[in-house]
Amino acid sequence: MNRLSISTLILLVFFNLSCKTKQNDKEKNDTQQKITFTENSDNKSIDVFADGKPFTTFRWPDNICKPVIYPVFAASGTEITRGFPIQPKAGERADHPHQIGMWLTYGNVNGTDFWGNGSQGLGTKNKNGGVIKHLKTEKIEDESGTGFLISEENWIDSAGFEILVENTDYHFIAKGNIRIIDRKTKLSAIDKEVVLADTKEGMFAIRVARQLELPSKGEIDMVNGDGTVSRVKDSLNIGITGNYLSSEGILGEAVWSTRARWMKLNGSIADEKISVVICDHPENPNYPTYWHARGYGLFSANPLGVKDFTKGKEIFNLSIAPHQSVTFRYRVIICSGDDFTEADLEKYFNEFAVKI
Repeated sequence: MNRLSISTLILLVFFNLSCKTKQNDKEKNDTQQKITFTENSDNKSIDVFADGKPFTTFRWPDNICKPVIYPVFAASGTEITRGFPIQPKAGERADHPHQIGMWLTYGNVNGTDFWGNGSQGLGTKNKNGGVIKHLKTEKIEDESGTGFLISEENWIDSAGFEILVENTDYHFIAKGNIRIIDRKTKLSAIDKEVVLADTKEGMFAIRVARQLELPSKGEIDMVNGDGTVSRVKDSLNIGITGNYLSSEGILGEAVWSTRARWMKLNGSIADEKISVVICDHPENPNYPTYWHARGYGLFSANPLGVKDFTKGKEIFNLSIAPHQSVTFRYRVIICSGDDFTEADLEKYFNEFAVKI
């Protein structure tokens, strides 16, 4: 056998091994991991695991004005949500203490502010603040690799009246280096019309880890190593790596007030690449949504804040008649490691778009 033939044979062997490795990696990433739950009634929480590793926690403690999903972990075990105010970490921003983990609220529901309630810190309530009270968890189970959690809540206005019933389905999915949380929330008016009046303060949101913020200038309130808070200059932006990309190709902080089918936040925590994506759903009101996505770590989809987002050119008030309902659907995708391509994203978006 001549030299050329031997070299060709070696290349073929390496090519086949490479293809086999890629195929094995693809099969691994396509295999759904088993989702399990652990209930803790004393702490008013339900832990979610993927193949035994922490995924997230659904919680409704008395010192928070609504149920939240917190913390949220990538497949690697890296936390992608801010710890403050529940578990403050040195170097985090100490602003907006009502922005915890992942949540769905709104800032003007028949005049009551559900979004900003608790803005003075854990255990506080604002004068005009509403409370979303967790009533019960109806279903917790794993079916073919998808974890299902169904909860029921009441939205209670600042006068103490129940004005909305919330029924939310959470679907938890883990595949290789991908984590997915699908949320379907039905809001039903009780015996009076409910108006979600136009405001930018909403609606479905995540408060991300400090490293996933966008670089900024000026002063910020930051958590110190001893847990105290100081106002410091934020001119160096060390380790701050985030950047937004919308489905319409808009980048950075320019995405705020724009409309898009999905929004991706890219960044790194230490040396690990992280992508966090929020997908809108074609059946949602006022699709495609506007984005209340800020550089300081608030990553929010808000289809209703039209007046602020259009600088007063348009307005959108959503009314729910007595005994009627409206449904909001959102998908969150967290990718750990290699960059999450737009082709990958479109695949998961299209899959969600036909999911009711």
